[in-house]
Amino acid sequence: MPYEGEFAGYRALRRIADTDQVQQLLRRARRCVSGPSEFAGVVRPTPTTEDPLPEFVVAIDGSYQEVSVETGYPEARIGYVTVASVLLDLAATELLDTARPVDPVAFRETEQPATVDAALPGSNVATRTHRSAKVAFREELYDVFHGSIVDAQDGTALLDTYESLLRQREGTGRQRCPYAESGCEERIVVDEGLSTCPCLEGRPIWSTDALRIHERFRDAGTNGEAFGEVMQVWERVLLIHLLRAFERSNLLPEMHRLAFFLDGPLALFGHPAWLSAAITSELKRINRDVRRLTQWDLVIVGVEKTGAFVSHFNEIDQLDGAGAERFGNGTYCLLTDEYIKNRIIFSESPKRYGKDTYFGRKFFYKTKSGARIVASIPFLDDAQDTLVSDDVNLYPSFAVACGLVDKLVSCRYPNALAPLVSAHAQAAIPLELGARVLEQLARALMRES
Repeated sequence: MPYEGEFAGYRALRRIADTDQVQQLLRRARRCVSGPSEFAGVVRPTPTTEDPLPEFVVAIDGSYQEVSVETGYPEARIGYVTVASVLLDLAATELLDTARPVDPVAFRETEQPATVDAALPGSNVATRTHRSAKVAFREELYDVFHGSIVDAQDGTALLDTYESLLRQREGTGRQRCPYAESGCEERIVVDEGLSTCPCLEGRPIWSTDALRIHERFRDAGTNGEAFGEVMQVWERVLLIHLLRAFERSNLLPEMHRLAFFLDGPLALFGHPAWLSAAITSELKRINRDVRRLTQWDLVIVGVEKTGAFVSHFNEIDQLDGAGAERFGNGTYCLLTDEYIKNRIIFSESPKRYGKDTYFGRKFFYKTKSGARIVASIPFLDDAQDTLVSDDVNLYPSFAVACGLVDKLVSCRYPNALAPLVSAHAQAAIPLELGARVLEQLARALMRES
């Protein structure tokens, strides 16, 4: 390991790259039979739609930061995790746009932010009478879910939504006891609320232990992986929480006027990945009622800013010749399981790509302004739950989603969408912590109705 501030020089890196071991490993590595810019998918023009675009957009994004604290123990840390939701009033934005120059104060009023924030124990930070920092982390995580009331009028905690998903968990749900490191050999099923381990110790088990994030937790060192998993769970549980809150408020007949944008793919990775199947079931259930009441599907879009799919899209869109591009403006490609495994994420598994982690399907979209967007749309019924067919007619909200993306492209960053830029700003710098996006949205929908 290097000393603090010491970095390897170019010569050392070059020496490593030229070693026999590295070269032999590269010779054994599989190579894609196609060139990096070769493309075997189908590029199609985006379907047009006469359906009106949603008037409101809710964007969800999160961030986390680990900081050192003074407890008397060395390298004591806490993690600050925040997830922001921003409500964007598109109708008000369009109205302002007709009378340029736009008043910055009036423009800011078209966005209503809200955040879920928590400080979680990290390494060497034990609270109350806990025996370790890990136990303190587990209880604090449960308390945050229990105490997070997104909308004061609704009054339902985020824990209620999480535990509704826990009830839909597939399989036996048996897992190693969280106290295994203390000698407990029990295999337990984590129930809702607070329970106890069946061993003689009878120590507390919290419902959020089913996420198994504590297995990432380290009593010494950094816990970025654990805090990252907390963030991704909050982002996706918040999406379902908002939908269930609209359902309780009898606002599902107005859902065609609302769209959701989530930072990142429609998926969950790591220990909480089991939530993906539960979220799929809940989305299908809610969408059945929305489709019956409005004749439309929910509009939910996940947007990726980095990663293998973004890199691949950038590579395949380049053709020989100055400025030549494969994707014309306003075209898309719906990715199939075969294409993903052959060209992006190598796999020979018979199980489809993302079966255990994704609750949505990826597609490439070149906006009318030329931005490249790697996005996901959710599985909202059994027919849509596939990566075999590239028939976009399976997804009735696809054209509306692309129309919204065209409308929301931001010029502030390459291939960025304005609502997610705003949500990230709120998550990175939590402002207006008292704002409640649900209350603002419900009021706006009821006023318009």
